[in-house]
Amino acid sequence: MGGRELLAGKRPANLTISAKLLDKARRLKINLSRTLEERLAQLVREAEAEEWLAENRKAIDAYNARVQRDGVWSDKLRGF
Repeated sequence: MGGRELLAGKRPANLTISAKLLDKARRLKINLSRTLEERLAQLVREAEAEEWLAENRKAIDAYNARVQRDGVWSDKLRGF
C-alpha cells in the first residue's frame, strides 16, 4: 500500500494528547492532522514491511542458502 492510499478518505478520530504538548504544537503552528497522518503512514509502512519480512523469512533464508551453496545463474556469464 502506497502513501496516497493511506491518506485517501478522511475520518474523524478522537485522541488524547498531553495538554502541554498540544499547547506547544499550537504555538508553533504545527498542523496536527497533517503531522499525525504523515507519521502514522510512515509507522504503518514500517510495520507492514516488518510483517512482510517475517511472513517471508523462511523463503528468503532458503533462497539465500541455495545461492550460497549453488551460486546464481549468471555467475558463469559475468566478466567482472
